[in-house]
Amino acid sequence: MIRDARVLRAGFVPREVEHRDAEVNHLSSVLEPITSGEPADTAIVTGPSGAGKTCISQFVTERLREAVLEVEATYVNCWRNYTRFRTLYQILDDIGKTIDIHRQSTPHDELIGRLQQYDGPRRVVILDEADQLEDPRVLYDLHSLSQFAIICIANREEDLFSRVDDRLVSRLRSSEHVRMDKYHDEQLYDILSARVRWGLEKDVITDDQLYRIADAAAGDARLAIGILRSAASTADRENEERITDQIIRGAMNDARTQIQQKNIDSLTPHQRVVFDIVRDHGPLGPSEIHDRYAQEVDDPRTKRTIRSYLSKMVQYNLLEAEGTSRDREYTLLEGGVSSPVE
Repeated sequence: MIRDARVLRAGFVPREVEHRDAEVNHLSSVLEPITSGEPADTAIVTGPSGAGKTCISQFVTERLREAVLEVEATYVNCWRNYTRFRTLYQILDDIGKTIDIHRQSTPHDELIGRLQQYDGPRRVVILDEADQLEDPRVLYDLHSLSQFAIICIANREEDLFSRVDDRLVSRLRSSEHVRMDKYHDEQLYDILSARVRWGLEKDVITDDQLYRIADAAAGDARLAIGILRSAASTADRENEERITDQIIRGAMNDARTQIQQKNIDSLTPHQRVVFDIVRDHGPLGPSEIHDRYAQEVDDPRTKRTIRSYLSKMVQYNLLEAEGTSRDREYTLLEGGVSSPVE
C-alpha cells in the first residue's frame, strides 16, 4: 500500500507546495540578495501550528541552494536548542567550527567570534520556534552578521517581540514579515491528495475520506498528514487492500495523541514543571501557577515568561484557557494526557 513512506513523514519537504505561492514568492524575494553576495533582510514567518511555516521556509531555502552554488542552509530547532549557547553551537557545528569548544567553559563571545570569522558560502539560518529562545540576545548576535540570512519562525509576532529589548524590536519590526493563516478544508484536501499520489498505491483511499481527514484536522496540515500516515501504516500492517473508515477513526485519535506527546516531550524543563502543575492541579490562574512553579524550581522565571509558556502550550493544544485576561484559568485540554508522562 505504501510506495514511498518519505512523503508521509512530518519533516518531508515536497518538490512543490500547495496553496502557498504568495508566501513562497515573498520569502524568496527576501532571501534573493544573498544569491548575489549581498546581505538579506531578516524574515519573520508567523502563523498557527500546522500552517506550513517550517515546510515553506525549508522549501524556499532548498530551491535557493539548487539555483545558486554558493548558498548553504542551517536549521535550528529553538525549542530543543533553547539556550543562547545551544543555538550558537548548533550553527557552528553545521559549519564545522566546533573544535575545542567546551559546553561548560567556552564563553559566548568566543562562539560569536567564530561566527564573525566565517568566510564560507552565504548561509540561510532557519530559527524554528524562535519565540522559545530563553535568551533572545542570540537574535541580536545573528542579526548583525551580514554573511547569514536569518529566518525566524514563530506562532505569533508578539510572542517573539515581547522578549527582546527595544534596540532589536525596532529592527525586527522593520524586517520582512511572512504571515500564514490556517488552511481551509479544500486546501488540506489538496495537500493530502498530493501526498497520496506520491506515497500510496492507487485507489486505497477515497476523496470522501480525505475530506473527512481534512475536516478533522481543522486547518492543521501537520495533523492532517499525521492522520493519513497513521491510517496508511495501520492498513499496511494489517494487510488491508484499502484504508477503511474504521481505520481512519482510529488514526484520528492516534495522530492527535502522537503529536501531543511529541509536544510534551519537547517542553523545556521549566515549561514541563508548569505543564505538570496545570495537569495535576488545574484549573488555575497564571498567578497561582507561578506561585506553585516558583516553589518547585531553583531559578524561577518571571510571571511574564510563565504567561508566555502557557500561551505556547495553548497554541500547541496541550492546555486550554477559559475566561478573560483578568480571570483566565488554564486546564489540561479535554482528552489530553491525564497522568504523568515520563
